[in-house]
Amino acid sequence: MASDPYIFDTNTLPSDPRFLPPLANGLLGWRLYNNIMHMGGVYNGEGGQCHRADVPCPFAVDIETDEPSQHMYTLDTRSGVFTHSQMTAQVTASQSWYAHRRNSNLMVMEILLVRQIKSDEPITVKLISSFTPQSKDIAFQSAPDYKGGRHIQGQTSTAEFPGGSCPMVHLIWTLIPTSLTLLPEQSQAQWGFILVVANSIDSAKANFDEGLCLMATGNLRSCHEQAWKELWLQSTIELVGSETLNKALIGCMFYLLSVFPSIHDSSSNFCGVSPGGLSNGGDSQDYFGHVFWDQDIWMYPGISLFYPKLACAVLEYRVRTIDGAKDNAQRQGYKGLKFPWESAVSGREVCPKDIYGQQEIHINGDVSLAFQNYFYLTEDLSMFTEGKGSEVVWGVADYWVSRTTWNPEEQSYHILDVIPPDEYHNSVNNSVYTNTVAKLSLQFAEELADLLQYPAPKEWQEVAAHIKIPFDDEAQYHPEYDGYVKGQPVKQADTVMLGYPLGLPMSPEVRRNDLEVYEAVTDPLGPAMTWAMFAIGWLEHGEADKAQHLLQKCFNHIQGPFQVWSESSDGSGVVNFLTGMGGFLQAVLFGYTGFRVQRDCLAFSPLLPSDVSELCICGLSYLGRKMDWLVRQDEVCIILQEEQNGAENVKALNLQVVLKASGKRIPLIPGQPVIFPREPGCISKLDSTVPCWPF
Repeated sequence: MASDPYIFDTNTLPSDPRFLPPLANGLLGWRLYNNIMHMGGVYNGEGGQCHRADVPCPFAVDIETDEPSQHMYTLDTRSGVFTHSQMTAQVTASQSWYAHRRNSNLMVMEILLVRQIKSDEPITVKLISSFTPQSKDIAFQSAPDYKGGRHIQGQTSTAEFPGGSCPMVHLIWTLIPTSLTLLPEQSQAQWGFILVVANSIDSAKANFDEGLCLMATGNLRSCHEQAWKELWLQSTIELVGSETLNKALIGCMFYLLSVFPSIHDSSSNFCGVSPGGLSNGGDSQDYFGHVFWDQDIWMYPGISLFYPKLACAVLEYRVRTIDGAKDNAQRQGYKGLKFPWESAVSGREVCPKDIYGQQEIHINGDVSLAFQNYFYLTEDLSMFTEGKGSEVVWGVADYWVSRTTWNPEEQSYHILDVIPPDEYHNSVNNSVYTNTVAKLSLQFAEELADLLQYPAPKEWQEVAAHIKIPFDDEAQYHPEYDGYVKGQPVKQADTVMLGYPLGLPMSPEVRRNDLEVYEAVTDPLGPAMTWAMFAIGWLEHGEADKAQHLLQKCFNHIQGPFQVWSESSDGSGVVNFLTGMGGFLQAVLFGYTGFRVQRDCLAFSPLLPSDVSELCICGLSYLGRKMDWLVRQDEVCIILQEEQNGAENVKALNLQVVLKASGKRIPLIPGQPVIFPREPGCISKLDSTVPCWPF
């Protein structure tokens, strides 16, 4: 019988504790057995010293039995529960932890003792803890106990910027004894322990009350598991043929969903996604827990294809940092908005090295691209009106206009002194990625202005039309920047991203040349997401097995047994590296399917490698409708789901399949499968007459 791909289990833990699985719920994050945890939005330190504040965790508890025991460690990604079971001749002791998915202020530990043989003797297990209610970032003080729970409160010591606020943190938790006893008359017994972390005393008490109530009614775990079930029912991505690949995909979806807020919660407290997630990011660790372009370009696309509400949380985070972005631009002497290379809560630059904050400005275009992606997937204009997304898009456009320089000799606009995504080079001129994403930002700003009847400055169109996109006519490829010489080492995916996700029009010959030139010089020890972009490029060329060979390189970044990713293939760098997971997920979601999010359609051009016989994608969200896809080697099946009343804040539209070769149009009717031979096509509105072919 095949093992359940949603269950990650082992009888030995990783020797490196960094590769223990993190548990998170969009607000709280904790790596198993660690004495510290983190809370979203709680940072300590000013500017480049800003980092996630360490919060002590009382759940770093080990069970010790009197007899030798066999161990099993299990992460159930369907329910978001990690369980450590110890089996002796007398008793099985199971210890479970979870970051509550319905109540994001809540962490839970449960212990179950089950007697294995009949006996009149009590069975006692010890609970070993090294917990101390202290933090180097927060000056905690004892507060009065609350309903039997221990209570401490404190405030971070240093604000993110002068005059900024220092958040308060309250912890209330049920006391954990030094031992537990199974009485002679008991065949089994269970104990539950809850921990609440909140920013105010009122919130802490209210959430603790709710946790106690859920425990008393027996619903504490069930409502948590139901929340995870709802997420998985909304979307899954599975394939047949490669168990390793399938398990990796499930792990990517699980860990990415873990760091996004609950669909039942307001996202007003959501403070973005950092490369290492919520569980990491303390002082001098995992990029300090800062938010980079990784969120908008690498993690966001896979989530937005399934969960428009979670996608909104990313956009709303950027909207809340507008004032900081405006301050960044002014400090650099430019107009509009300059989103920070490294962001925390305020949107002011918190990068420890000034040069990156000054020069790695492609982040601005990456943010705008996420807003564009959302609009094309949903046509939800409320995000840009009431949600103030238009301020982001137009502010970015104003920045690009003020940041460009007119070159009379070349009759084009240049962007000087930048760091491209390839960080091995700095102070270069006309990074092809930066200039292209700037062009896209300006074009979308014009488009949005037209829709909202906003008087767009003529400079937006002028700069977009004449910005330099470096190109070598003789070699027929895109140099990474002015003066780039073929053969120079490259850190990571950069120019190859012109084809996807940027969608810069180019001939198949140029696209192939870009892939071949940069694949040969990309650092093999570079970050994990890189090879996914090459894989997508080769899938565009119909070379599925070559793409699969490159995608296999990603597996070197997966550290077993819990599918935890490292930034570098040797295990170094950031863990749990969500950026790499996001790239890997895109290679399947946008590579195997050929999905391209266009202005008037969702284009597709499916192609599976030889070792994958089926790809099943359930819950893809487009224009307010959900659909399921089954891609096989020779055919495709699409089923439009029944309309869900009030599922999203988007009007559901009638859709059709349009096939490229024949021009055949097939209406999508809820519940009725549409099956056709594997070929390129698109999903568009039923009344649309002009499909958009990106290939």
